[in-house]
Amino acid sequence: MYFAAKKTRKRAERYSALAGKEKAFSTFRLICLKRRGAGIACWDMKKTVLLLLAFVAVNLGAVVVAQEDISKLDKNFAVEKLGNIDVAYRDALSEPFVLEGFPWHEKGRKLFRLPHSTKPDDISGGVYSLASHTAGGVVRFRTDSPYIVLRASLLNTKPCMGHMPSTGSSGFDLFFDTNRYIKTVNPSHYMLEVPTPLVMPLAKNLPRKMRDCTLYLPLYNGVNSLEIGLAPDAKIEAPTPHKIKKPILFYGSSITQGACATRTSNAYAAMLCRALDAPMINLGFSGNAKGEIKMAELIASLDLAAFVYDYDYNAPTAEHLKKTHEQFFKIVRKARPDLPIIIFGKISGHTSERDGIVRATYENAVKNGDKKVWLVEGKKLFEGADYSYLTVDNCHPNDLGFFLMFKNSLPTLKEALGTD
Repeated sequence: MYFAAKKTRKRAERYSALAGKEKAFSTFRLICLKRRGAGIACWDMKKTVLLLLAFVAVNLGAVVVAQEDISKLDKNFAVEKLGNIDVAYRDALSEPFVLEGFPWHEKGRKLFRLPHSTKPDDISGGVYSLASHTAGGVVRFRTDSPYIVLRASLLNTKPCMGHMPSTGSSGFDLFFDTNRYIKTVNPSHYMLEVPTPLVMPLAKNLPRKMRDCTLYLPLYNGVNSLEIGLAPDAKIEAPTPHKIKKPILFYGSSITQGACATRTSNAYAAMLCRALDAPMINLGFSGNAKGEIKMAELIASLDLAAFVYDYDYNAPTAEHLKKTHEQFFKIVRKARPDLPIIIFGKISGHTSERDGIVRATYENAVKNGDKKVWLVEGKKLFEGADYSYLTVDNCHPNDLGFFLMFKNSLPTLKEALGTD
């Protein structure tokens, strides 16, 4: 009986290797029928159990081989060690992860805040270079993993800014369920140079339940690659949709880009979009947002929930501001007649001439019957607070300054969007 079962198992193995599970099962039945016809009691209970065990062993082995093979074909199934835990890394720029903040992104291309077809001469060399910074970039997903690991490579591995910490310029912030702050990745732990890749735990010892995760990308650095490490058996799926489906776009200076927040999620644009539960597009270009016609046309091409613009700081002269500010507004308004547009004034360095130019854009629009335009005067953003506590250099807000900008502009954004 033993040798009959052994011989039968070997035949099943041979057919399984040649033709897979379906063929092996068919062959198993055929062998049994042949042996039955030859007078051997194949359907004897003991023989049947032995044959069934042999069949299961062959096919379990095939499944193991298949798993090993697919880990070589698809790196998302590859498992690596990090300390004493097993980690499966996944490309955070591919589904089911959701990438926000890059409206013209093309799969397989680097993260770039403008269309990949843009040339330096189309706008300016400064804007082109800064477009590689991932300000406003966000990756969202849902998982039940008990731990989450970041693995990324930065564009600039020697991040150093004179008045902005690397946690804001080159760090990553993780939030759970939209508003629950979890951790900041601080690349300045590496004093001389950030390693490539940068591998750091984001969260650990988590209960096994599904949660929304939001990862904010660096404000003043680029990201060449980005992976999220999870438990090999963790579920991963697309995040819960935003309450406001269309993005809010912010265009402006270094303040818009996020200087000088200590964390990437503390820029005022990020605070507003988190509170409103809306996707964010940050087109802040430090020192280089000058109201170019090309930029207005690019913004006008997008379907947005709202548009916030403030580039007064980067207009080199009052004459330049007067020439471009209202023109910029009209280009966007012509293409998007129903788009809520919120105009921000400067928070410092006020002059009656420049403040008057910005106000004139708003007042002329209202006179022409525009009911979708709002003005947030810069002076009121810090109203009632001691200015000496609010910036790092009498210009760029610190976290407290950004919080006041967020707090004092949020009611206007809610009114423009028609939310509670």
